[in-house]
Amino acid sequence: MVRARRRRSGLFVAAFLLAVVVSSWVGEVNLTNLATGIPGALGYIAATVPSLRFGTLGADLADWFWALDRWLLLLLDTIVIGFLATVMGTAAAFLLSFAAARNLSPNRTLCFVTRRVLEIARSVPELVYAMIFVFAFGLGPLAGVMAIAIHTTGALGKLFSEVNENADLRPLDGTLAAGANWFQGMRYAIVPQVLPNFASYTLLRFEINVRSATVIGFVGAGGIGQELMFVIRQFVYQDISAIVLLIILLVCIIDLTCERIRQNFTRAGAA
Repeated sequence: MVRARRRRSGLFVAAFLLAVVVSSWVGEVNLTNLATGIPGALGYIAATVPSLRFGTLGADLADWFWALDRWLLLLLDTIVIGFLATVMGTAAAFLLSFAAARNLSPNRTLCFVTRRVLEIARSVPELVYAMIFVFAFGLGPLAGVMAIAIHTTGALGKLFSEVNENADLRPLDGTLAAGANWFQGMRYAIVPQVLPNFASYTLLRFEINVRSATVIGFVGAGGIGQELMFVIRQFVYQDISAIVLLIILLVCIIDLTCERIRQNFTRAGAA
């Protein structure tokens, strides 16, 4: 028994190490390339940081963040893109999640089709969706909202359906036995159970979507990412570091705020 367990552990470790070696080879990851590339990366980062002197700190900071008003407006655009895409994607995921849950779907065909739709929505990267919508609707935030909303529908739809599959079915049985239809059963027996988890996942997704809204700006989908891509292409090094610092600060604020709200939802769900 002990020998068999050791043999299985040994096989698992060997398979894991083999996977690491193969992945490193396919991904062209090796210590030589890392050792030669890291100084270049550090040099690029150092070039983006301006020299700050204590005696003229105020003037240096003002020069570093010379376009702060415009960048803050673009950050607001990024938040709005992430927020609107989260609302749209969450609404679609909420509606589809009940049909995608194996224990709640009215029939197996509808469950199968809904699950495949959600897989397609989340399998295609947001950047690809953004490029398609930029081609279709032109440059601007609309393409970003549509791209992130579709991906959010797929990602949250899967999470929501898994939450539904763990719901207690006894309230649903009682509701259906009292004469309620399927929609009423979902509304009064399932939704009250799963709503705190839905809210927690939605807040987490909002954090992700704000970061995604920054990235898809690289292809012209609006927000601060579009400005960041412009200064990178123009080699305006100090502007790069200023914008990146503002993005990091924004993500930290959103993360702390959403964490506090999620904790409140978790406590409410446990109570």
